[in-house]
Order: sequence, then C-alpha cells, then structure tokens
Amino acid sequence: MSDPHTLARWRLVLGQVAEQHGISCAGQADAERVEQLVGFLFEPGEGQGGAKGSGRGGKRSSDRTGGRGSSQLTVPDWVDAVNELFPHQSKEVMQKELVRRRGIAELMEKPELLEKIEPNLDLVKTLLTHRELMNPKTRILARKIIDQVVNELKRKMQVQVEQAITGAIRKDRHSPRKVFRNLDLKTTLRRNLQNFDSDSGKLLVDRLFFYAAERKKKPWHVIVVVDQSGSMLESAIFSAVMASIFAELPAVKTSLVLFDTQVVDLSDQVGQPVDVLLSIQLGGGTDITQALMYANELVRQPQRTIVVLITDFFEGRPESDLVAQTRLMADGGVRMIGLGALGYDARPSYNKATAGKLRKVGMDILICTPEKLAECMAEIIRG
Repeated sequence: MSDPHTLARWRLVLGQVAEQHGISCAGQADAERVEQLVGFLFEPGEGQGGAKGSGRGGKRSSDRTGGRGSSQLTVPDWVDAVNELFPHQSKEVMQKELVRRRGIAELMEKPELLEKIEPNLDLVKTLLTHRELMNPKTRILARKIIDQVVNELKRKMQVQVEQAITGAIRKDRHSPRKVFRNLDLKTTLRRNLQNFDSDSGKLLVDRLFFYAAERKKKPWHVIVVVDQSGSMLESAIFSAVMASIFAELPAVKTSLVLFDTQVVDLSDQVGQPVDVLLSIQLGGGTDITQALMYANELVRQPQRTIVVLITDFFEGRPESDLVAQTRLMADGGVRMIGLGALGYDARPSYNKATAGKLRKVGMDILICTPEKLAECMAEIIRG
C-alpha cells in the first residue's frame, strides 16, 4: 500500500473490481487518465444501455475497467486523447475496440472524426457494414479509407501470388525458343539420364528443354464465387483483392461472382476491388447451389477452369442439390476449391459436415492465407 504507482498499475490490469480491495489509481494522474480512456471502451455508449450482455443498470456483466468520469468523454475527445497518449500499436488496438464497441453512428456522421482513426481492416469492415449511416461527405472519406487499406493489402499479397501463379503457367509447357533463363534443368537432366558416362562421371546432354516465356492466349479461367453473408465479410474483402490480382496476370481470365439468394456478376469490375466491396449487400439468405450453377455457365474449357468458392457452407436449399452440382462440375473437369475462410487471422465458423460431403465429390476444402491459395492454384496449373 506504500507504493501508489505499483497499485495504480495493478488497478489497470485488474479492472474496477480491484477498487473493492483498496487498489486504485488515486493520486497517479497518468494512470487515472489511462483508466478513463480504457474504461470508456467498456461502459455502454449512447444507445448501448440495453445491449446484449449488459447487466443491472445497463452495465455490461463483463465490465472490467469502467472508471470514474469516463461518461464525461465524447468519442472525439477520446480519439484525440488516445492519439496523444498511446504509441502507434496500442492506439490501433484501442481504436479497433472503439469501432467494435461504441460510437458507430457518430463515426459515420462526422468525417473529421473518421479522419483521426487509423485505417485498418476492422475499420473497413465497420464502414461496409454501416454504410447506410453515412452522409455524403463521410461516404467520400470512407471510400478513400477503404481504397487505402485495400491497396495496402494488395501490395502485401501481390508479389507472392503473382510469382506462384505466373511461374506455374510458364512451366506448364515447353518452348522451342532457346532462352537460357528459361532452361528447365530438371526435365533436361531427366531426359538425358541415358547418356550418363560412368567412366568419366559426366552426363552428356544432347537435348535441352526450355520453358515457354508465357502464353499469348489466356488459357486459365479463374472464377471467384463469394458469399455475401455478414460472417464472410473479411473473406469477401480478401477475395475482392485476390480477384483483382488475378485479373492483372497475363495468362489468366478472371470472373467474380457475389451471391446470397441472388447472383451478381461483377466480372466487369474485377480490377476495381473498392467498387466491388461497395457493391456488397450483407445479409439475406444463401443459395450456394445457384451460385455454382451460374459459375458453370461461364465455363468454356473445363480442364482449364478453376472455381474458387468462398462460403461458410450453410446452404439455404437442400444440401443434396449442392452436392450434386459440385459433383457435376468436378466430373466435368472443373477444378473446385472451397474456402471456409480467406485471410491472415481467419477463425472460420463453417458447416464442416457439408464441406466434408463436397470434398468427397471433388472439391478441395481449404482455410488459408492468400499466398497458400495461390500455391494451391499453382499446383493445379502445373498438373
């Protein structure tokens, strides 16, 4: 009790319940300020008093750190104080909590406030989920924020994704053009093994094999089919970015289809992921079968087509229809990939029973990062 600084630190760790045991931030100005800012996140904000999970008197039953005086703060005041007091990494975590817990309407109505929030994936998800609350000025700013985050994601993913798929396409056939940098050393060695001279210990090469630089045509068709349900929003963001990367590859034709109970073909916007994301209509039912039937109509060369389905596999129509449609496409030669989630920190909640049945009839079921998806597609292309 003789060390107020240590007590204040324990108070911040343990939350408001610690005050019942005489552990407080009293007399420690910095700690009191931190307690006020953190407490602001855990107390019900405007319109949250009756929120799910609240306890007696509107307090959340899990309230750990609500503190004295936090009700005097407004969202703008809180944002300014956090920007001043916390380092970048901590500030970003707290701003994510702000967006998740409270102040959504205020953020949507005030562009000057929205400008102070660090652009990140969680903020993009919030903007897309609540875009009906935006006024015209906020809508313009929101588009800039979404564009910034999407471009950052694309830069992070693009090099590895392009290398994996372009490398596979260039290596799926050989060329008579003898360009040294395109030498297929593995095939050259294998095809000349019969020329090995055991006396000299040398391999005598009478024929060299070279990879084709690239195909003039677009032999591979990638059809990305994305579930618009709210639980799939983060995967939909990554899917839109991935599709835009595919669209820039020289030997890939890309189609992009969104679905709930209806199907929307956004292939003409595949190179503009922000436009795609702003077209998403969250919620509604789910008809995966209908989406796959539409994708099947786009197929021209089944052996050169990869369908990437991103969904939670909770089908709105009889499951047997979905299984039958998947079998039809797989048996026809289309390579089918089903993703329960796509992203870097995805914790998917999907129908494993249905996904298992689709696996049995020819669909590869994955939960992976964009780079792992690209590697999987590269393996398919290489055969």
